[in-house]
Amino acid sequence: MAPRTPTAMPNFEKRNYHYSEWARERFSDVVTVSGPGTMIFLAGVGAEDENGTIGTILSPGDVLGQCRYAFDKIKRTLARHGATVADIVKIVTYVTDIRSAGVYFKCLNEALGDAPRPAHTFLNINQLAHPGMLVEIDVTAVVNREAV
Repeated sequence: MAPRTPTAMPNFEKRNYHYSEWARERFSDVVTVSGPGTMIFLAGVGAEDENGTIGTILSPGDVLGQCRYAFDKIKRTLARHGATVADIVKIVTYVTDIRSAGVYFKCLNEALGDAPRPAHTFLNINQLAHPGMLVEIDVTAVVNREAV
């Protein structure tokens, strides 16, 4: 899908991408900032069914299932921009129950495999974007400009 209105800055270019129709007026699915390298920002990735109606959450009540689906979306979205999990430099994870930390970190290790571990913030909050969401993940990745 074509990027939405690039913002040019000296030596940098910012682009917003929309892959989910229901997100189009709410937020960008991905924002990239290009210069000598390209920074890729993914925010609020969870178990929302990107092909369903807004608020449809997959794997209800299942932290591991929601986490696996979120990382699957992260991997697919990064690939669209020439990146992999090895290019992730920062993760911020939000959960609604701190007792799910062990399950989440099992999922994280599965998702990252042998990739270098990025900086990571893990937060417990009382509610996410939609009822039924148990985990939500923000990712920042960086790739060489030629890779994009």
